[in-house]
Amino acid sequence: MATDYYGLLGVSKDASPEEIKKAYRKLARELHPDVNPDLEHQERFKAVTAAYEVLSDPEKRQMYDLGGDPLNSRGGVNGGFDFGDIMDAFFGGGTAQRGPRNRARRGQDALIRVQVDLADAVFGSTKEITVDTAMACETCEATGLAAGAEPITCVMCKGRGEIQQVQRSFLGQVMTSRPCPQCQGFGTTIPHPCHECSGEGRVRTRRTIPIRIPAGVDTGNRIQLQNEGEIGPNGGPAGDLYVEIVVASHPVFERRGDELHCMLTIPMTSAALGTSVELETLDGPEKLIIAAGTHSGESLTVKGKGVGRLRGSGRGDLFVHMNIATPTDLDAQQEALLRQLAELRQEQSDHRLGNQSEGSGGLFSRLKEAFNSR
Repeated sequence: MATDYYGLLGVSKDASPEEIKKAYRKLARELHPDVNPDLEHQERFKAVTAAYEVLSDPEKRQMYDLGGDPLNSRGGVNGGFDFGDIMDAFFGGGTAQRGPRNRARRGQDALIRVQVDLADAVFGSTKEITVDTAMACETCEATGLAAGAEPITCVMCKGRGEIQQVQRSFLGQVMTSRPCPQCQGFGTTIPHPCHECSGEGRVRTRRTIPIRIPAGVDTGNRIQLQNEGEIGPNGGPAGDLYVEIVVASHPVFERRGDELHCMLTIPMTSAALGTSVELETLDGPEKLIIAAGTHSGESLTVKGKGVGRLRGSGRGDLFVHMNIATPTDLDAQQEALLRQLAELRQEQSDHRLGNQSEGSGGLFSRLKEAFNSR
């Protein structure tokens, strides 16, 4: 390695960026040509400035630490570095002219939330949404100018869009540039703006946009509509519109990922004897076969009747959970029949919970044994 940049700045190889900056500023005050104009100090000032350029840039510093010299990989004055860039890093501004800014700028992105039904999330759909965003002013055709008016050159910056100032510092005279305060850096002013948009070239407008809701969307998912956001000032391109999905809750079905779950309540007699029921799903009526002896908490799986997969093919499953309803409003005849059934099955109602052994034949255990033996 031809040059010891760490040694030139007097810092260790593990010095922090702040330590490197502090060391360079100290040396710059001592070696600057305005302070020490002799040739020896000038050459040393160039060397420490080159060292700072390398060690203050993470990529160049890494290249240097690996054995390379990033300043030798490009041409240019003073070993390939721009002394003006180094001064800009310390004092802000710069001496290079940026020129006037363009009045037309890209518009901002917009975000709205849209609530959809569970069926829309399951199958996908197309909806129309209403948004209030900035649109191009039709009166001035997005120019921001009144009829017949023209922009005029700024008298303060003479069309440059910036003004320059010279300040004295410990390094001598430093020239800085900043946007012109009179024209805001555009280089021109608009003496007669459009009365409709006040010179912005855009107005707020309500409009309706069609949007496709893909199958499988869930709450929090966002759909990006390119160039449907805010129109930029003075005819600038539009930003994007983001539609955030909120899936409304359903009175029957609960979503869990790409699965749907619901609760089906059936009478105790139907659970004991078995039956068939017609369940109204999001796809339409679905016939379910309830096996004899079904208990509460058991579930049936209906394949392919769940939610469409957002990043895949096919759909999830529908799970129907059983809830067995015990009658509570028996009339005298019904109660007598149940007591008769209990006597026939030796299931008297005076059993006490906790006093039977595992095989003692309590009501529910004997019901289970009887149904299993059918």
